[in-house]
Amino acid sequence: MAETMTATQTRTVVDVRSVSKVYRVGKVEAPALRGITLKIQEAEFAAIVGPSGSGKTTLLNIIGCIDEPTEGEVLLGDRPVSGLSTRERSEVRKNEIGFVFQTFNLVPVLSAFENVELPLLLLKQSPDERRKKVVELLEKVGLGDFVDRRPAEMSGGQQQRVAVARALVKNPKIVLADEPTANLDSATGEGILELMRDLNRDLGITFIFSTHDRMVMDFARRLIVLHDGRVVEDRTKEGK
Repeated sequence: MAETMTATQTRTVVDVRSVSKVYRVGKVEAPALRGITLKIQEAEFAAIVGPSGSGKTTLLNIIGCIDEPTEGEVLLGDRPVSGLSTRERSEVRKNEIGFVFQTFNLVPVLSAFENVELPLLLLKQSPDERRKKVVELLEKVGLGDFVDRRPAEMSGGQQQRVAVARALVKNPKIVLADEPTANLDSATGEGILELMRDLNRDLGITFIFSTHDRMVMDFARRLIVLHDGRVVEDRTKEGK
């Protein structure tokens, strides 16, 4: 029987069901995830945490349709995505998911405006619509005066703000951030996290982090702790 949502319920945007991932090199098997089951609700600000090798980046990549599970399934909203073709998964990434990486992944020969505009070019939006969205988002992340600057002309924190704007410009349902503060000093990293938290609260976008940074854990309202590919703790902070 279908669930009926009440006014106090939120929508499930990620549903991970008994997901396992095994990497194989020749005859050697290396389990990365072991039967992960969890749900992420709309507008959550959640962090997947754990030591190196715990499986957190693998889990983020499977949620983001970059990788596929060996067993189990993942639903984005009510749509199963773990069995899609390579082209279909690419379409999901293009249309529904924003990504923020620790290395920024900006195109060095493009300006801040052009980097943020890239996802909209793939979506074939009109020039006027693209310009309006890009300028609004660069202003929202505090870079309204940096539209013509290239990555080499910006600080690490400014580059990450461009990356956040690029992730948000297509109005994604989910933003996945893999160690977004790893290459930033603590003050700059805190500023980026405050920006993401504000965007989460103002726009209702779901943010999911993969991190071992204590500062990210402090900002997150939900912590999903992995160890050896299993969820060993899952808690939502009081008052967050």
